[in-house]
Amino acid sequence: MSLDGWNRVLVLGGIRSGKSEFAESLVADAATVRYVATAAGDDDAEWAARLAAHRDRRPAGWSTEETASDPRRLADVISTARPDETLLVDDLGGWVTVLLDPAHQPADDTVTIDELITAVRGCAARLVLVSPEVGLSLVPTTPLGRAFTDALGTVNRAVADVCDVVLLVVAGQPCQLKPASAPALSTAAEVTAATTAVPATSATVPTQAGPVMAAVPTPVSPPVTTPLPPAESAYAAPAPTIVEPPAAGGPAIEPGLELPMPDEYAGPQAVERLATLDVPGRGFGVLEQVVSFAAGTQGTSTPQPWRSVRVLLLHGDHRGGAAAGTLPGESGRRADQARAGQGVLARLAAEGAAGLQVIEAPTAAPIEHEPALTAEQVESALSYGWRLAEEAAEAGVQLLVLAACGAGTEAAAAAVLAATAGAEAPAVLARVINESGEFDDASWMIRCAAIRDALHRTRGIARDAKDVLTQLGGGDIAVATGVLLGATARRIPVLLDGPVGVAAALVSRDLAGQARHWCLLADDGGQPAVRLAADVLGLTPLAQLKLDLGEGANALTVLPLLRSALTLAAALPSRPDRTAGAGPDDTGLDDSGLDDSGPDDTGLDSGLDDGRSPQADEAPEPDAESEPDFREPEPDGPGPTSTQPTPADHSGSRAG
Repeated sequence: MSLDGWNRVLVLGGIRSGKSEFAESLVADAATVRYVATAAGDDDAEWAARLAAHRDRRPAGWSTEETASDPRRLADVISTARPDETLLVDDLGGWVTVLLDPAHQPADDTVTIDELITAVRGCAARLVLVSPEVGLSLVPTTPLGRAFTDALGTVNRAVADVCDVVLLVVAGQPCQLKPASAPALSTAAEVTAATTAVPATSATVPTQAGPVMAAVPTPVSPPVTTPLPPAESAYAAPAPTIVEPPAAGGPAIEPGLELPMPDEYAGPQAVERLATLDVPGRGFGVLEQVVSFAAGTQGTSTPQPWRSVRVLLLHGDHRGGAAAGTLPGESGRRADQARAGQGVLARLAAEGAAGLQVIEAPTAAPIEHEPALTAEQVESALSYGWRLAEEAAEAGVQLLVLAACGAGTEAAAAAVLAATAGAEAPAVLARVINESGEFDDASWMIRCAAIRDALHRTRGIARDAKDVLTQLGGGDIAVATGVLLGATARRIPVLLDGPVGVAAALVSRDLAGQARHWCLLADDGGQPAVRLAADVLGLTPLAQLKLDLGEGANALTVLPLLRSALTLAAALPSRPDRTAGAGPDDTGLDDSGLDDSGPDDTGLDSGLDDGRSPQADEAPEPDAESEPDFREPEPDGPGPTSTQPTPADHSGSRAG
């Protein structure tokens, strides 16, 4: 296999798959190669023979460097490599074995892994890393085996994220999982250059009929108003897509999609771990939900805070009565503000180091008179939303935030909620506030009437997921639905905030029930539609701030709090042993079970001084069933014939 344009390559493979031989072939044409051996030596003769076979296979001109004595040394070797060098690291499985060795504990393994990822990302040399693929094997039955597979899986995902090319070797045959691609925008200058070179400032979902993938243009560099920070934590890389992206020329997304679920064990384990942390108060409270959610979506009991976050701002208007009471052109002005890095959403995104991408969705027709979109537009919007999630995954995004700014989105979401959850429009439609900050009840009644007429018009139409999007949802909700499905396929969590997000979650539930488990609700904003949808979806708002800054802005306001909880959960040490220095237990008893606390602990010496007679405190004679566990042995030499203690004379006063 010929690979061009790479600087960092990860070669994965099972046992005896030929991954090491293939990795060696990639660097065979290099003038000099530094072979970095990570495995520790062993007294096992078979293992020693394996290591010897590896050494004998290397060309004589290669130099060998061993890092088994110190796991941190591998990061130093990679980070200090020169641009004219070629490094071959074989393999990361041996490195993780040494990292988990009790001889190196206690150690901050998470920091060590992060150091390795930082070194790989910044490596100036040509670098090939070999690692066993453990994701296809059975879950080990021992705690140590599970710790190894969890740690190696975490390392593989993180290294794959920062490598240019990732290959999987199966039975000696390499399969390319990740092709070489241009690096993501990382500086403000690069962002400016990219947006200057591309005239279009936003992505538009095509509305014409035709094959789904052909109808969606190849996305250009996204208009990011703030640079996307690089993925820094060890878990960052999303897993490969389990479901293939929508295929050209046929139905792209249909009900019954089999998408992945979060790790069902990691969440409870993370919550149990919180109880052991050195926290002076009672713990994380409601934010335990955040830690549990992040643990499940990251597949580890020690989840890391989301470093790379992208906000997808969906701009799609709804015509007719759904938009009653809104100023013409107001939603477009909000979208232009976001593109220019201005307004509430853009400023909060910049503050939280989150990328911001504006998506233009098709305008929906008046739902009281006709379908909001055509069937072709819905297919195209779903496919496009899926691809937006795919692009985010390829860029290393760890969390997506759904935002919206279209006219009439509240009414469209209420119509979807009424069609999918049986809600009444007046009960879920928020009141309308005009530009003067006053309630506009006339416009609210027009919106309610539009929803009522739309539901009456569609009473004889089957209300499956795509029909709901076609008849009632509109472009923004359809694109959001595609984003949720694509993000689920790529194991990217999504932060919801507002009616469009929860409406899309309701629709995606009918296409793939797993999607709702990857959603987190920041705040219901006091909106009745969001509250009811959250109840139907089983989502609990993390905050009750009743913010109304615009869909997406509320989530970005809460995001620093969520990150803080994850940072503490990942970084805080466990509580020190509370019994340290107190002996075997906290009862003040020595190993024999006798009280050795002395008079300072109770204020009494061994004599009786409580006003009672000695006879009152004498224990009754034990019967056969209550025989004590310990009996003083009979004396060997001359002495009393009985081992019973002689009654003490308590007539004297207390000593001292």
